[in-house]
Amino acid sequence: MSFCTTCGHITIEQMPLGDHRIRQVCPNCGTIHYINPKVICGALALWENKVLLCRRAIEPRYGLWTLPAGYMELNETMEQGAARETREEAEAEVHIEQLYCMYNIPRIGQIYVLFKSDIIDGQFGAGEETIESRLFEEHEIPWNELAFPSVERTLRHYFEDRRNNCYPLHLETLGSRLDQTG
Repeated sequence: MSFCTTCGHITIEQMPLGDHRIRQVCPNCGTIHYINPKVICGALALWENKVLLCRRAIEPRYGLWTLPAGYMELNETMEQGAARETREEAEAEVHIEQLYCMYNIPRIGQIYVLFKSDIIDGQFGAGEETIESRLFEEHEIPWNELAFPSVERTLRHYFEDRRNNCYPLHLETLGSRLDQTG
C-alpha cells in the first residue's frame, strides 16, 4: 500500500507505538493500515446423501471442482456469506445446519470456513463463476480434479463422519507450499 486510504497521502513503513510489526502508516493523518487475513466462507451443500460441487469458470484453478465458497463481504455473517456464495455459484438455496470445517491458511492470509448445509428443494444450477454444478455420491467424486486442498480435506472428513454418523467441527492448519485455496 503506497497511499493512505483515509487521506490519500503517501504512506511510510513504521512500527507503531505498542506494536511489534512494521506497518504502512500515514504520516499525515496517522492512520495505521493493517493487512489482515481474508475470510472465505462456503457450504458443504448436501442433497439426498450427495455433495454439490461446482466446476470453476474463473481463476485460480479454472475448470477444477470446488465447494461453493468465496470471500465474506462486509455487513454479513459467515453463514450469510456461505449462503450467498452458494446462491451465486450454484444457484442453490441452502439451510445452514452447522459450522463444519475451519482451515487456517497463514501462508496466503486466509481463514476458510465451511458450513454443513442442506440444499432446499434440491434445486441448483450454474452461476456466472461456474461452468457446471453437479451432485456427487462418494464414489463419483473427481478426486484428481479438485481445485483446493481445503475441498479435499472437507470431503474426506464428511464421508468419514457420515460413516460414523457424527459430524464434529474440524479445525486444521494448511500450510505446505502445495496448498492453494480460493
